[in-house]
Amino acid sequence: MKTSVIERLPAAAPIVRIADDMPAAEENQVARARAFAEPLLGGQPMDTGEDALKHADGVAEVLQHIGAAPSLRAAAYLVYAGDYLNKPEEVVAKAFGESYASLVTHTRKLVQMQRTAREAQEARLDDEERAEQTERVRKMLLAFSRDLRVVLLRLASRLQTLRFFAAAKQPCPASLARESMQVFAPLASRLGIWQIKWELEDLAFRFLQPQDYHRVARMLDEKRVEREHRVEATRARLERELHELGVAAQVHGRPKHLYSIWKKMQGKELSFEHVYDVRALRVIVDDVPACYAVLSHVHERYRPVAGEFDDYIARPKPNGYQSLHTVVLDDAGRPVEVQIRTRQMHEHAEHGVAAHWAYKEAGTRGYAGVSAAGEFEEQIAQARKAVLRQLLAWERDFADQEAAHGTAFDDRIYVFTPQAAIVELSAGATPVDFAYAVHTDLGHRCRGARVDGVMVPLNTALHSGQTVEVIALKEGGPSLDWLNPELGYLGSARSRTKVRAWFNAQQQRETIAKG
Repeated sequence: MKTSVIERLPAAAPIVRIADDMPAAEENQVARARAFAEPLLGGQPMDTGEDALKHADGVAEVLQHIGAAPSLRAAAYLVYAGDYLNKPEEVVAKAFGESYASLVTHTRKLVQMQRTAREAQEARLDDEERAEQTERVRKMLLAFSRDLRVVLLRLASRLQTLRFFAAAKQPCPASLARESMQVFAPLASRLGIWQIKWELEDLAFRFLQPQDYHRVARMLDEKRVEREHRVEATRARLERELHELGVAAQVHGRPKHLYSIWKKMQGKELSFEHVYDVRALRVIVDDVPACYAVLSHVHERYRPVAGEFDDYIARPKPNGYQSLHTVVLDDAGRPVEVQIRTRQMHEHAEHGVAAHWAYKEAGTRGYAGVSAAGEFEEQIAQARKAVLRQLLAWERDFADQEAAHGTAFDDRIYVFTPQAAIVELSAGATPVDFAYAVHTDLGHRCRGARVDGVMVPLNTALHSGQTVEVIALKEGGPSLDWLNPELGYLGSARSRTKVRAWFNAQQQRETIAKG
């Protein structure tokens, strides 16, 4: 019997539980937001043809299924209602508070930017120009990632849009499907939100490669009853054997994802029957020792397939994913993939890299965004960094992909403030450039810097993912040495302009003083 993860773990605090500078996160907040939005959205067609209210309902449902707090689900309605208000930020702020208003503004801005980029992409056939547009969409999402709620709303919205096209049996614009596959699915993967990743991939696969999609679907459907009967027999037998050994375990059949099956058929040149995803089981236990006890039994009871064992518990994936993966041959000699993990690992795998931390925008602002103070706020800052590091890794994934196609986009880096806000800089930027990017006055007063907690020279080149802390005087101006290109203090033309402007202003004041 299959059990919903969300039903079984109602108290989970996944990546999406961004609690909560919004008003009280209660279920009635969702109902209140929907009641506010209904007269504005009902009967209004979106540019996809979907009814706006039904789209907002779908987005809220996706967010609920991945464990989102009521406040974020409520925001789904307010974001779309903003399209039909004269002064959306002002109206939403008055009715629901400033945090909702800010979210509405940022999300609507990102939607408009993405729409413009997609329209430009649809008007072009050149592969290089199309790649540039895809890169712009990725950068837009990364730029807005300082408010993770915006990213999650966009992921849920994109999934709902693809669901609409699939249910309506309408053709999905190729640019939208391609963007879903190339941008949104990798983003969901990096954040560890597998539920959204798999469905985005399968739906985009359906629209982009319909013949391949239907071929895999037909192969799955053929002998489906016989195959599922065998998997169920193996599942029940394994669960019974584990209980007899005193191991409390739940064994489930694992959902099959068409795109994943197709990729493995292509990459390893396997026949359908030899793709391990076709027959897959997942074992959920209480603790890590039980994981290895289950693995030992599985390898004793069935014959392991050489080269198909991965220990992601001892060596977690970069996004924090942990599980034991193995492939064995069942009694009929057919390959079966088995994943073994604890409940905590499963919650993490389903819901993302920060499944055990809530998110909160601290009330006190520092010089560059959110300021954290105290033990709880420090945990929040670390949680934000864990997520944002995955976004930066996602950015590097794209750089690698584009380089493989002969078009590298390596001209930008993204670093953290001590409060985990992201600052975008040009490649080759230094701590002085960072200071000027945060605020011109901070740049002028900059006298030292720590990178990842270590003091470094001011002409040190920064790299994506580093945390930079500026040490500044209370008053002062830049050094003339900074303008010497041989010394390497400035990597940004914008920073050089600001330094020259300061010295020009000083010279002008001295000239005036001399008469």
